[in-house]
Amino acid sequence: MKKQRFIAGVCAAAIATGAAAQEPASEGRTADQIVVTAQKREQSILDVGLTVNAISKETLRDSRVLEMREIATFVSNVDIREQAPGLLPVITIRGVGLNDFSNTNNPSAGIYVDEVYLSSLGLMAFDFYDLERVEVLKGPQGTLYGRNSTAGAINFISAKPNFDGASAMLSGTYGNYDTLEVEGMANMPVSDTFALRLSAKTIQQWEGYYFNRTINKDVGERNVVMGRAQARWRPNDSADINLKVDAFAANSNIGVGSFFGGLDFTNPPGFRCASLAQGEIDPTCTNSFGYSDQDGDPYSGDWSVRNHYDANQVNVTLRGVFDLGGVELTSVSGFIDAERSYYTDLDASPATALEFIPTTDVRQYSQELRLAGDAGDRFNWLIGGFYSHDHIVVGSTGFADDLFRTRTSGYGDQVTDSAAGFVHGEYQLTDTLTLIGGLRLTWEEKTYTARVFDDNPFGTSCLISLTCTPGPTPPITLAGTTDAKIDDTNVSWKAGLDWTPWDSTLLYASVSRGIKSGGFFFGFATNNNSFLPFEPESLISYEAGIKHQTADGALLFSVSGFYYDYSDIQTFIRDQTTAVPTQRLGNVGDATLYGADIDATFTPPQLEGLTLSVGLGLLESELGEFLALGGLVPKGNDLPNAPGVTFNALARYEQPIGGGLKGLIQVDGRYSGSTFKDALNDPIIASDGFTLWNGRIAVGPESGNWEAAFWAKNIFDEVYKVQGVNLTSLGFGYENFNNPRTFGGTLTVRF
Repeated sequence: MKKQRFIAGVCAAAIATGAAAQEPASEGRTADQIVVTAQKREQSILDVGLTVNAISKETLRDSRVLEMREIATFVSNVDIREQAPGLLPVITIRGVGLNDFSNTNNPSAGIYVDEVYLSSLGLMAFDFYDLERVEVLKGPQGTLYGRNSTAGAINFISAKPNFDGASAMLSGTYGNYDTLEVEGMANMPVSDTFALRLSAKTIQQWEGYYFNRTINKDVGERNVVMGRAQARWRPNDSADINLKVDAFAANSNIGVGSFFGGLDFTNPPGFRCASLAQGEIDPTCTNSFGYSDQDGDPYSGDWSVRNHYDANQVNVTLRGVFDLGGVELTSVSGFIDAERSYYTDLDASPATALEFIPTTDVRQYSQELRLAGDAGDRFNWLIGGFYSHDHIVVGSTGFADDLFRTRTSGYGDQVTDSAAGFVHGEYQLTDTLTLIGGLRLTWEEKTYTARVFDDNPFGTSCLISLTCTPGPTPPITLAGTTDAKIDDTNVSWKAGLDWTPWDSTLLYASVSRGIKSGGFFFGFATNNNSFLPFEPESLISYEAGIKHQTADGALLFSVSGFYYDYSDIQTFIRDQTTAVPTQRLGNVGDATLYGADIDATFTPPQLEGLTLSVGLGLLESELGEFLALGGLVPKGNDLPNAPGVTFNALARYEQPIGGGLKGLIQVDGRYSGSTFKDALNDPIIASDGFTLWNGRIAVGPESGNWEAAFWAKNIFDEVYKVQGVNLTSLGFGYENFNNPRTFGGTLTVRF
């Protein structure tokens, strides 16, 4: 019945979209072309035989898309959440993702900034500014994008220096929570062949979203400064070289989790909170020390520390495109140097039970070379090579004074070398039918050294009140060690057909294989098993779809369906076979996923200035039977962070209002269904569905020289769970929640 309802929903949505496509057309009206680089060259989105969503610079600006998680507002079947507020994003596309918080690992979606791959989760918590667009590619992109793209890829494209003339922009925003943002840009053509572009932004938030009753003060303040300098040189028509240097620094107090207890001292013999058996949280239940948080406010608590976050990062990218006479050479060189550290209170209580200071240093080099050309009128080809070297050093200091009577320290040192060769070709079988194929061979080697020490400053470590009974508990060592290496060679491929039966219509079908490499987890270690390596995962995708734009350009829509065969899935597993539970990354077997993506944009000819966009994602996921270290888990669980339904909508209306002025009003919203947070489908930390609405009103001259705007995000102050960790076997757990309602005004001046 569940599958029948799902299929019925797909059919109904497809019929509705098809009916919209039959709206009457008016002559002479053509929508702007949406250009993407999903296949490593500029193409109309109508010519790309895969599911791509492009978020333009106008949408990024008008909807205040400021960070990674907000991309999901405009893209169906995408879920992006943070493991901790302001920190590492968990990116899931069509149910495929990695629910991890270790900086030594990569997400299942490849993240690229100006074609440079980001090798660590720690590099992905950044703010957006001066972007040309964001592209979201759904489905495995192993041929052109390589390793770690089983879910898809997200490309961030910076606005480049141009030769159209000098221009500048200055924008100031003030919002609630005493937040000030200032952003500026200057584009300067120095000569006919050389241009500069400078961009900068700062965010100063002096009042946080959270209130710490322990210190009677708001927490969650932000202090972020970032800047970008680019130099573009076009010595002739055959060469285009762009050098970009990015830098940012953050010194902030991040958000804190909301506590829930796992113990009830009136319920012997185990003193376990009775509501947990029903998958519910009882706010009267406590931790081992009798603490409970019963005020029902997810944004307040009695935390023992202020979670602090420091970051510094420099990115250097050199991109050159050279016309060699019928063949185009593209070179992309990248270097990243980043440091991160933060102090986090994982027990979310006044006790010093689980507090950590993780640190991360990342140094990454990468180089990609591509040659592309045509062989006759019917065949175009691309051949390339890629190499990267990543060195990630992580450290952690743990404070478990009240829970284990100890403190821990540790480090991990991981070096990854990866090389790949790839080919991609498109052959026109007929004037309307094109055969597409691609192949990529990837080699990767990881060496890993990790140590976690039980510093034991108070004497013998023990788990205080593990069973909530009086008396001493057995000695426990919170330590582990490993020296390991893994070496993998994998093949990714794609085969597909594109059919254009008439103008502005594309039907496509493809089958492709993507790979995510294996690796090591660095986290809270209780024994050497904590560092066991996890194996590569793979995904074979079957996808078919249609894209169409009406003759007048008023309606652009796409419908796609997919089926995934997902193997050796990497996710968190919980080891409950020892006195102290251990969470680590492992492989849990296979899964099947299937679903649909439906997107439509309508600009009615009868109402100039109105744009309507909708997106619908439908998803079914089923995890096969797998053996967790605590026992056998039967077939049928959902994958983590895989909502069955996602929906987004946008309405934008812009019109002259007299006196040389124009006005704009925009409303956008998103719905996401309920999700589980782990492969075990633990109901305690599951997230209910939610709906968010945002709005913006603006006025300015028709010349665009200035604009004044008022905006609001999460207008109805919706509260939903972002992430959760169930440690009730230790007496507690915690949850993270979304940002509350924010609003403010923005004044922008353009020169």
